[in-house]
Amino acid sequence: MTESTAARKPRRSAGSKAAGTTGTKAAGTTGSKAGTGKRTTRTTSTTRNAAKKGSETELVQLLTPEGERVEDAAYAEYASYVADITPDELRGLYRDMVLTRRFDAEATALQRQGELGLWASLLGQEAAQIGSGRATREDDYVFPTYREHGVAWCRGVDPTNLLGMFRGVNNGGWDPNSNNFHLYTIVIGSQALHATGYAMGVAKDGADSGVIAYFGDGASSQGDVSEAFNFAAVYNAPVVFFCQNNQWAISESNEKQTRVPLYQRAQGFGFPGVRVDGNDVLASLAVTRWALDRARRGEGPALIEAYTYRMGAHTTSDDPSRYRHDDERAAWEAKDPILRLRRFLESANHADEGFFAELEAESETLGKRVREVVRAMPDPDRFAIFENVYADGHALVDEERAQFAAYQASFADAEGV
Repeated sequence: MTESTAARKPRRSAGSKAAGTTGTKAAGTTGSKAGTGKRTTRTTSTTRNAAKKGSETELVQLLTPEGERVEDAAYAEYASYVADITPDELRGLYRDMVLTRRFDAEATALQRQGELGLWASLLGQEAAQIGSGRATREDDYVFPTYREHGVAWCRGVDPTNLLGMFRGVNNGGWDPNSNNFHLYTIVIGSQALHATGYAMGVAKDGADSGVIAYFGDGASSQGDVSEAFNFAAVYNAPVVFFCQNNQWAISESNEKQTRVPLYQRAQGFGFPGVRVDGNDVLASLAVTRWALDRARRGEGPALIEAYTYRMGAHTTSDDPSRYRHDDERAAWEAKDPILRLRRFLESANHADEGFFAELEAESETLGKRVREVVRAMPDPDRFAIFENVYADGHALVDEERAQFAAYQASFADAEGV
């Protein structure tokens, strides 16, 4: 995989408010390790103001759907984290989103062609994932769910490794310690507890790295997430909870999950919560940098609610037309994260047609590589599912295996007719 050009500049120290880089694996590794002493709980004016701001600010936005920069004093603290972002870095963010979307579309097509068992699309959520993913440093640790394909891209995980799991030929396909990117988590919400425990360990080790846990609005209704919030607050763990609120927990809308905006839940646990425009890659980048920096400084957890929209189905086994209207999707298409940044790049003369044409060619190359790699993968062993249920075997499992074998043989009989 070709690494993004976003954020080639060296990072400033973790405490810098205007750290104008996107924190890639190549360039986002600085930040002094000298401060490895014991973490202390600090309630600074910045923290208090952030908590207050989190309860009052409806939506942090730095780039409008029309591609115009937002100049609002209420967002000045967040905007400072991207104040010196360069045209090259902006083009890198755009490239990340375009290639991630192309990979995602290719995976959906491969599932429809029978090459994958299932796929969870990120369509529409590219800005939330790329912005937050590029805010991480190499020594930060990421705990994803099963839809963070854009974050995996930012962490240097080859996208074809993600597809091996959905094809059933491996259990993840990458070493989490190589990229500080945990394996995908299918159990809804459990990774929030894993991230909190890991962050508590980071604090005990005296490291100045941060931890970020991703989950969806549906997972916010799980008890594991509330427990993680409480542990993180009480133990001042350096963890950022990043909730991608894509409006639908499969077929359940937000109105059936919560009576208050999700970011406000943080107040009840004693740490700040912020709602960010999840279709604005600059705002997602800035707010996540802010949250990770305060975590690294020992100021405890924060909750980010990235307000976005799932443009496609929950997974390829879902039919969203059964529970939501086309006009809802149309309204969100007008807020498309990729189109938004492209409008800004063009209006600011930061990119020309040559750049977009070259990126389109690169996109085609990526799509071709993904198809070739997946189709070259072995078919999963259809009977492996029965092998590790019981250590010593079981009569019921044996019966089910025999039934499945007969079912598979029926296809061979039909083909021979």
